[in-house]
Amino acid sequence: MDFVIYYRIMENMADRAVLEVQNFELAVINLAFATLRAVIGSTTLADALTERERIRDQLQVRMDEVTERWGVKVSQVEINEIDPPPGVKAAMEREKSAEAIKTADITESEGARQSAINRAEGEKQSAILKAEGERQADILQAEGDQQAAVLRAMGFSEALERINAVANQADGRTMSLQYFDTLKSLGESPSTKWIFPMEFTSMLGNFMSMGGNSSGNGNDDRQNGAG
Repeated sequence: MDFVIYYRIMENMADRAVLEVQNFELAVINLAFATLRAVIGSTTLADALTERERIRDQLQVRMDEVTERWGVKVSQVEINEIDPPPGVKAAMEREKSAEAIKTADITESEGARQSAINRAEGEKQSAILKAEGERQADILQAEGDQQAAVLRAMGFSEALERINAVANQADGRTMSLQYFDTLKSLGESPSTKWIFPMEFTSMLGNFMSMGGNSSGNGNDDRQNGAG
């Protein structure tokens, strides 16, 4: 490690630089190396290469605590270069390479995981949209079927109302003739057994009565004409 230490003799304590220590310059140098070994010993090599400012500050503080008793003030410490031995440097390169590979693997794994999450989320949203579309289609189909049923029911109801109106407008003679037409159709059936409802007798009587009235009116007209 290449480093530089700046120090000065304090004026009010200059005598200590002579009385407290035999050779203060050599003492400062020895103290610097001893302090540096202590600081570096508690620091990993990787941190030592990247945290020069922290090491520099620790050196200055620790040395100043000792040199102050000698009347010497450590004003600044500069670390110019940290050059580890070749074996250590090779080990550090391997460590750096392994760390880079590890970081790349983590990044790739995280990317794959995020991609899978995004793909799953996309499939989920697609399924939701598809289900919502099918639900809306079913609702529209049901509403259409309901409207069609309502329209058919309205048409059937309107047809019944028209039939009822026509039936109400028909007179008794028309209803009787329609009744006889129905019986005629039944008579063409191969069945040999007929059952007439009781209403048939009254309807037949009414029809004969209407026929008699018409005939009587004709005779009266002829008699009146002859007279």
